[in-house]
Amino acid sequence: MVKKNAEKDVGFVRQFNELKKKHPDAVLLFRKGDFYEMYKEDALKASVILALKVSDKILPLEKDPIKLLTFPRHELDKHLPKLIRSGQRVAICEAIDRPELMKKPREKTGEDLKETNTSNKNTMAKKKKEQAVQEEPTKTVKTAAEEKPAKEKKTEAKAEVKSEQQAEQKAEAKQERKPREPQMITANGEKVSHGHAFQSTTNPADWYFTAKMDGVQLKPQKMDAADLAAYQKKELTVPQLMEEYYPTKLMPKVSEEAFQMPKQLSGPDGAITIDKFNVYKEKDEQRPDYGKYKFYVQMGDTKMSAVASREDLNAYFDRVVSPTQLVEKNFGERLHLQSAYEKYQLPEGVDPKGVRVAKDHSDNKWKVSMDLGDKGKTSKHELSFDDGYSLFKAKTATREQIAAKYLNTEITGMLSAVTNKLEKSASMKM
Repeated sequence: MVKKNAEKDVGFVRQFNELKKKHPDAVLLFRKGDFYEMYKEDALKASVILALKVSDKILPLEKDPIKLLTFPRHELDKHLPKLIRSGQRVAICEAIDRPELMKKPREKTGEDLKETNTSNKNTMAKKKKEQAVQEEPTKTVKTAAEEKPAKEKKTEAKAEVKSEQQAEQKAEAKQERKPREPQMITANGEKVSHGHAFQSTTNPADWYFTAKMDGVQLKPQKMDAADLAAYQKKELTVPQLMEEYYPTKLMPKVSEEAFQMPKQLSGPDGAITIDKFNVYKEKDEQRPDYGKYKFYVQMGDTKMSAVASREDLNAYFDRVVSPTQLVEKNFGERLHLQSAYEKYQLPEGVDPKGVRVAKDHSDNKWKVSMDLGDKGKTSKHELSFDDGYSLFKAKTATREQIAAKYLNTEITGMLSAVTNKLEKSASMKM
């Protein structure tokens, strides 16, 4: 009876039975895809320990259902310790649920051997036939080119000789051609060539100057009318135009080390550490400087940005000024640097004693003005917070420098008006 049941088992049931004979004291845990399964008596035993439900499963080629207990693969870590703690010996197996994989290989019969011999004979005959074809002498066939008349052959030969001679002449001319001499050499050893002015195709009234530097085309720059006229009269040379339209290309480059952060800058209260510096294009459409290129600097928790001038941008990208210099120039007043105010000077002949910095009682704001004596008084200009801090707190700016920053345009206009008045009265007396 046991033998008959064993013959009915197929697939993994046969595998289960065979392994169970070898390991009768072990609970066999079969892995099938994303699940683990136990069969027959193992399923019943494990269901008590794990408190899981046992089901009946009908298998392929199997009439009677078998007991089955299953759980997901990810629950193995939960159930396996329970089985082991209960004293069970557990063996994990890979299940084979295809009966044909368990079948023994079929022995070859006489018919199989007969078919094999027949195929071998056919193969040998085919090889002999191919060998005979290869051994046949090849027939010579004249091509169309060989059947051409002798005159045509001579004409073609002459044409080939002529084309070869032309190719040789071109090669010799290319070798004899000397490279273009540079129109100037920059301080960095770069060669400037092909410097010239050209007329715009879209707007004929506009002329542009451009050149090549070490073979790289520079971006054309719109020329001033006076420069164009002087260039056409040969009064301006290419080096002079390069200095006018590409000044930063001619300046000596600073070292790469100068662009490595962080860098330190001398401030009113000690050293200022520049942690980050770069250039970006403003993308916020709500800002008035939308679309403009700006410098960004970060010093600890302090972050600043400022619209970059074309001159400073060129200097930065051409590597002729360092980030430290650009920070000092563009953010110096906001950092209260003394060097930032050194550029402000009153016009020559103006007495600095006329500078007035006082709080306006009408709005309680600090303002600067200038008394020019008989030439008049300037209007009052409100000081920014940074300038007020530099003047009163950091003391990195003087009253004269503050006055020059806010009032120089007005002072120059007043002085010019007085001068014109005197000249006019003098001419009337004459």
